[in-house]
Amino acid sequence: MTPSGLVGGGHAGDLIRSMDWGATPLGPLNAWPSELLAHVQIVLASPVPMALLWGPDGVLLYNDGYAEICGPRHPAALGAKLLDVWPEARTFNARVLDAGMRGEPLSFHAQELELWRHGRPEQVWMDLEYLPLRDGAGQPVGMLALVFDITQRILAERRLARSEELYRFLDELSQAVTPLHDAQQVLSVTVQMVASHLSVTNCAYADMDADADGFTIRGNWHADGSPSILGHYSLADFGRLAVSELGAGRPLVINDNLSEIAPEEARTFQDIGVAATVCMPLVKNGRLTALMAIHDKVPRRWSDYELTVMREVTSRSWAHVERVAAEANLRASEEQLRLALDAAEIGQWDVDIVAETLFWPPRLKAMFGISPDVPISMKDFYAGLHPDDFEATVAAYAAAADPERRAVYDVEYRTIGKEDGIVRWIAAKGRGVFEAGKCVRIIGTAIDITARKRTERALRELNETLEQRVADGLAERKLLADVVENTTAIIFVADLDYHWLAVNRAAAQAFEAVYGIRPRVGASMLDVLDDLPEHRDQVRRTWGRALAGEEFTMVEEFGDPNRERRFFEITFNALRDSSGRRIGAYQIVHDVTERIAEQRRLAQAEEQLRQSQKVEALGQLTGGVAHDFNNLLTPIIGSLDLLSRRRLGNEREQRLVAGALQSADRARTLVQRLLAFARRQPLQPTAIDVAALVAGMGDLIASTTGPQVQVLIEAASDLPAALADYNQVEMALLNLSVNARDAMPDGGTLRISATAQEVWEQAGGELQPGQYVMISVADSGNGMDAETLARAIEPFFSTKGIGKGTGLGLSMVHGLAQQLGGGIRISSKPGLGTNVEIWLPAAAAGAIPSPAGSDDVIAGPGPRGRALLVDDEEAVRASTAHMLEECGFDVVEADSARAALSRLEAGEQFAVLVTDHLMAGMDGTQLARAVRAIRPRLPCLIVSGYADVEGIAPDLPRLTKPFRANELFEALAGLGL
Repeated sequence: MTPSGLVGGGHAGDLIRSMDWGATPLGPLNAWPSELLAHVQIVLASPVPMALLWGPDGVLLYNDGYAEICGPRHPAALGAKLLDVWPEARTFNARVLDAGMRGEPLSFHAQELELWRHGRPEQVWMDLEYLPLRDGAGQPVGMLALVFDITQRILAERRLARSEELYRFLDELSQAVTPLHDAQQVLSVTVQMVASHLSVTNCAYADMDADADGFTIRGNWHADGSPSILGHYSLADFGRLAVSELGAGRPLVINDNLSEIAPEEARTFQDIGVAATVCMPLVKNGRLTALMAIHDKVPRRWSDYELTVMREVTSRSWAHVERVAAEANLRASEEQLRLALDAAEIGQWDVDIVAETLFWPPRLKAMFGISPDVPISMKDFYAGLHPDDFEATVAAYAAAADPERRAVYDVEYRTIGKEDGIVRWIAAKGRGVFEAGKCVRIIGTAIDITARKRTERALRELNETLEQRVADGLAERKLLADVVENTTAIIFVADLDYHWLAVNRAAAQAFEAVYGIRPRVGASMLDVLDDLPEHRDQVRRTWGRALAGEEFTMVEEFGDPNRERRFFEITFNALRDSSGRRIGAYQIVHDVTERIAEQRRLAQAEEQLRQSQKVEALGQLTGGVAHDFNNLLTPIIGSLDLLSRRRLGNEREQRLVAGALQSADRARTLVQRLLAFARRQPLQPTAIDVAALVAGMGDLIASTTGPQVQVLIEAASDLPAALADYNQVEMALLNLSVNARDAMPDGGTLRISATAQEVWEQAGGELQPGQYVMISVADSGNGMDAETLARAIEPFFSTKGIGKGTGLGLSMVHGLAQQLGGGIRISSKPGLGTNVEIWLPAAAAGAIPSPAGSDDVIAGPGPRGRALLVDDEEAVRASTAHMLEECGFDVVEADSARAALSRLEAGEQFAVLVTDHLMAGMDGTQLARAVRAIRPRLPCLIVSGYADVEGIAPDLPRLTKPFRANELFEALAGLGL
């Protein structure tokens, strides 16, 4: 007994008794109140960890059990204030002290606390009971704390729960993948379930390359907002830690790659949206084979449970993969066996003697002439045996089933088809299966050997007639040799050293024709061409492929250019001896020179046809556009012509009108060229005097070309008349003369000549056989190369530069000539000039004098009656009406042929009908025909800017759009008005 009365308590008790308490808030030990001493004695005597928290500051007094909980903080904690001893739990302990000073008990079960007892945070769980202490007056003076550290129990319970969770998940995963038979499906289901279970943003698996660095991610599940990481990667790009850990077969665990590995290594992870990762290796036979990984897009501290899940899933998943592979291999083996049996046409059979059942696949049923779906029994087997083979077959089967003999069932027999009655030969083998001295089943195979038996019979017959067949064979070979020798096909046979083994007559003649050398058997094809090294190399190259074993067909040109070169189609085949060993090659050759030439001619003809079709399509488009421009120009030219003739406005305005009229006339000329190219301009072909036309244009062409160009005109006076349009031919000659002038910038000679020509059958190209007048325009200018000449008549093609030509000159001439039934021919060479020939069909009648034009409208003699004007274009109709009024007519307008007919049928009288040709519904020609039927004496004038020669009947007078008033007057004058 000590003076304080405290006894026992082990090491903590000794410390309390020996400690100088005078410097503490409690004062000297012998001055402690009796209540304090009593409670301290209770604490020291308790086997349970207990502590006394005395006073408002909670001065600590505790036993040995509590000292263990304090860890390294003991013994300094003895006599210290509670809040100072446990600063990390200050808030919690302050709450306890407040409750104690209020006299309130507290109880906590499995309280989780973070304590720093060993210089690091430590997670602990405790059961805590706090009982208030009172003094003799009943006032609270502190708390008695009973402390039970249950950390290990909590951890054990959690480990158990985690273990149960792990095995529950593994069981669910196993149930999900066990029915699967595809490795890719197994791994796809696995990564999805793992990602969902661990709540990660990405889960993937990968196969390692043989170099242990490259790997391919083949399966990947990723959450919304996270990228797919499928693809091929290098392990080294993920850093040294990844290489060292995974290379050693250890898992790679990174909680935050930005803080745990080098920035350049972390970048590889960051680029695929990964901040934290666990990568589990799979090592097979000492080699890193595969990887399975989970990733999160934000830093994450991975738990032991997550590592355990990954370790278990990795090994189990690959076990499933190996299972699937094994099943696939088994199925493949079974399929291979089935295919092998099918390929060998072998049927399996199985007789279960105990169950009295018989298994026959369809192939074996077919050997007995039984359909695949018909049930069978041993009765069918016995009934299907041929009578001559029945006894031997049954005896062999009985011997195989006899436990004493256990013979191999090996027999050949015939069957008679149950359904088809066909006799077949069968070879069957089998063995009995014995149990307890009894045969329980017989298993075997059968094969249809009908064909083999037929071959054996044929071989016997062959041996019996061998002598005759040998004689026949020799005769056949001689016949074959004669055929080969006399065939027109070229045949060469050579050994592997380029020596000829055989050469037929056609081959010898062809070789000599192209090389001047007669080939002979035994000679080297390379040696005979020593003097022609290029041709020797060509022969070596082609024969080398064949002698190397390649079989092919080729077409190539051979021969000495100084003699003759020919195209040959050559088929090479390998030459083999009786054992199948390759000993050379042979070629069968046909001379295809004429065929190649014909193919080239056909290709050229097809290309010409394509160009013609292309130009025709462009012409149709151009003609349609030009027609619309004619409709637009008609009121423009008519209105400007009216203003010009009436001289309205001041001098400046008159000049503007004259300039506009000049531009409109130029547009009119361009449209005529477009229509000429398109072969759509309205022509009035008549018999024209070409000699007079050419001679009359001499001065005009000379003034156009200038003094540097000498113009020569040559035209016979007895030329036949040509069927053509006088004005259009003039325009064509003027265009060609301007082109010739431009081709002679330094001057030269321009020769224009006209001659009579006749085109015979198959000699005219685009010209039909017949009589023609040919006009030649030849210059001594720059000329054209072949490429330019080929494109000369293409529309809009010009060599004059931008702004110097429309590119329609030659196109117009070509279109005009074709529309008249003729054509053009162009010849040119650089430096020698160009000659363009216009071929016009000769006219049957004599020439009609050239038309004389008039620039002014001849005023009519007073009123001339009513004119019925028909046009569906209002602007064109209005312009034409003004011109008719100037000619002295009262004009009645109609916007369609039907409207005009209605007026005529109603009895209205008119002096003339002027109608457009192309209109919706009835056209101008149809209207004129209808009018003649009801008013045969009414003059009709057709106006058109676009019409095929066949579109307007030749007996109907025509006027071409656009036109001036004087041209309209002349046309009406031609009608006698």
